[in-house]
Amino acid sequence: MSFRALVARKTASEPFSAGIETLDDYGLPGGEVVVRVAYSGLNFKDALAVTGGPPILRAFPIVPGIDFAGNVISSTSPRFKPSEPVMLTGWGHGEQLWGGFGERASTQAAHLLPLPSGLSLRDSMALGTAGLAAALCVQAIAERESRRDLPVLVTGAAGGVGGFAVALLAATGFRVAASTGRAELAPYLESLGASEIVPRAYLSAPGKPLDKERWSGVVDTVGGDVLGGALRGAAHRSVVAACGMAGGAELKGTVFPLILRGVRLQGIDTVLAAQEREAAWKLLAQKMPRAAMDAVAAEEIGLDEVVDASRRLLAGKVRGRIVVRISEGRADAESPRA
Repeated sequence: MSFRALVARKTASEPFSAGIETLDDYGLPGGEVVVRVAYSGLNFKDALAVTGGPPILRAFPIVPGIDFAGNVISSTSPRFKPSEPVMLTGWGHGEQLWGGFGERASTQAAHLLPLPSGLSLRDSMALGTAGLAAALCVQAIAERESRRDLPVLVTGAAGGVGGFAVALLAATGFRVAASTGRAELAPYLESLGASEIVPRAYLSAPGKPLDKERWSGVVDTVGGDVLGGALRGAAHRSVVAACGMAGGAELKGTVFPLILRGVRLQGIDTVLAAQEREAAWKLLAQKMPRAAMDAVAAEEIGLDEVVDASRRLLAGKVRGRIVVRISEGRADAESPRA
């Protein structure tokens, strides 16, 4: 059978290109499980990949898309049966392995998760890597509780990871300070659970090596100057969970927060986080409010729209997360959660 996919190509003699192609099933890379993809999601990394930005893609030709969810077509592994709803985030798919921006995907059984109870296929991709990153950050902060009288800061709160982090923190009992460079989005962030809005300029401005203790923890999706500013205000023995670089890859600041306050700067890996992954998805399925999920992932596009949407995302013109509709899934009934 044939299927449609967004394919990125590049050779020594041909420049980068990405477009919709019709492929044959026999062209799929080998894998234990073949999945009929129903939904994917558009992440910052995906947007870089399909527009030919920094070297995200490590093999060509390739189908980008680091997330996908759908139903099993065939499986040589006893772990999964035909028609079973499954999902995948990370593991190199959409970077060095073929990913989710196509109607078919193949992978190893160890890379898949059964669809979490309480989530539909669309729900799982509304959350996707962004939701997983948010949950891993919240878990890291909760494991080393600092001062509950201070809020947890979320930087880049208007993005997908940031929005989900705000909602999940609020739903699990934390006070939340949401940082954004778009003041007009304050009502949206407050609807997700933020009790305070922090202008991005406050964090990115030069400051002392140590500021007053303001944050009982930090979810940083931005990097660069903003991460440096967040570290300066982190409270004693708090966790600063770093999971993004939308504002720059540089780490700016001093070691003073680390050695004088015992602040832990913890990197969050969503690609190979095998042990923490199932617990994070359980947290999302049980605690992420339905209204917040729908608000953060309000936009849905088709496969043909991925490249244009990627340009909007990189230009900072997207609020929250974009769901990519690939084909219709069999297990996509509405979740029963409130």
